[in-house]
Order: sequence, then C-alpha cells, then structure tokens
Amino acid sequence: MNHESSVASASASASRQPRVASRQPLVWYSVCVRESDARTLSALRKWSVLLDSAFRVPGTNLTFGLDPILGLIPGLGDLTTPLFAAILLLHAVRLRIPRVVQLRMLINAAIDFVIGVVPVVGDAFDFGWKANVRNLALLERYARPGTKASRGDWVFVLGVIAVLFAVALVPFLFTVWLLSRFRLF
Repeated sequence: MNHESSVASASASASRQPRVASRQPLVWYSVCVRESDARTLSALRKWSVLLDSAFRVPGTNLTFGLDPILGLIPGLGDLTTPLFAAILLLHAVRLRIPRVVQLRMLINAAIDFVIGVVPVVGDAFDFGWKANVRNLALLERYARPGTKASRGDWVFVLGVIAVLFAVALVPFLFTVWLLSRFRLF
C-alpha cells in the first residue's frame, strides 16, 4: 500500500466518523467561547440583523430591519430596541463583559430609545444608528473571558458623560446668570 492510498483511506475513515458534540471550547470569530455561548451569540446575531439590517434599499448600500418598520406602530415600536438591548445586556453580564463596555451598550440603546421616541425623526434615525448591531458587535468582541475594555470604549463612555454633564450644567449656569442679572443672587 503506497503513501497516497493510506492517506486517502485515513481521510475517508475520518470523514465517516460521526462528529460528537464536545465540551471543548468552540473557536468562533477567532475567540474561544463555550459552545452554548457561541450558539447564543449566533441566535442573537440573527435577531440583531433582523431588527437592524435584514433588508437592503434597492440600488443602494442602505440597509434597514424591522425596527424602523415597527417604530411606526406607536408604543410597540418604541419598545423593540430597549427589550432586545436588555437581552443583550443580560448576556453581557453573564459573559462577564467589562462594565464599561456594558455601559457603552446601555448608552447605545438609550440614544436609540430617546431619539426613537420622536415621531418620524426616530424612525429615520434607526436607519443609521442600528443600536442592536452595534451592541452585538461589542458583545462578540468581548465574549472571550479576560478581554479588557479598549481605550475607545472609555473615550465613548466618558465623552457621553461629559456631554450629559455639560447639558445639565448649562441650565444651572443660565439660572445663576439670570438670578444675578436681577440681583436675586
């Protein structure tokens, strides 16, 4: 028996053996995660794509999902992204994603929710923001245990906190100016 036939018979016998589900980590997106986590992330990816980018506008690269369509229904549309974001955040906690990344995911969903409440403007905003896809990308990026938050995550979160602080500070400063102008302060 020559070398080529032995290699061929070995590969044929290996391909006939049933593949048994193992308890070893599944390599997925070049990250080692448990098989159950990989299945969960895969299911979340399908839902995320369905909500944010399942359909393409013909002749363009613009995609949209069910989220902006459901957004046209008062009440129901405003709840789809926050509910899905809650599911993503629960999985982020379960996977022990860094807290700053969880905060970033929460901010993404909050931005989508706050702007999404405004009729028509919120639906148009959903075409570009795609909070579900953004949050799932963060979840997938940090799914490997021990992955540290990036500098960009910190910059984003601290930038949003700074903007919120500035937005809160402006009315306070205006009130102080107004009171000093009328000599009430």
